[in-house]
This record gives sequence, C-alpha cells and structure tokens, in this order.
Amino acid sequence: MLQDYRLIRNYQAMTDAMVDMWQRGYRSDDLRLIIDGYILALRTQSTFEPFELRRLEDEAIRFLHDSANFEPPVPQPETLPRY
Repeated sequence: MLQDYRLIRNYQAMTDAMVDMWQRGYRSDDLRLIIDGYILALRTQSTFEPFELRRLEDEAIRFLHDSANFEPPVPQPETLPRY
C-alpha cells in the first residue's frame, strides 16, 4: 500500500492514463510499456527512493492485471419514487 502522498498522486495519474489509453484502443502490452516509461522517468528524477518506485510499479502492475479496472461502468436503472 502506498503511503506517501506524492506516490499516491503519481499512481493516480498513471492509472488514469492507463484507463484513458485502454479506451483509445491500447492493450496490456502497450500499457506495460507506459508503466515502464513512467517509472523510468521518475527514477531519472531521483525524487523517490528505489524501494518506493518498486512499490509504485507493483501497485500499477496489480492495477493493470485487474480486468475490472478497464470495464465500462454499468449504468443503474433509475427508479421513480412511488407516491
């Protein structure tokens, strides 16, 4: 679990981008390359410790492997109030 707010913000940005790219037609292999590139960019900035980046990468891969994250939401039928 991510604790640092900066890691959480990067995780949210990465996962939002993955969902957006999935909706545009990219698939798992492409998204894995996105994760690798994002982590590499963070690593070259030297903002985070290596163990933090590893944890971020693990969480992003876990997100990628969960197919429920890429399914479109099912709208709930609207019920009218009874009078």
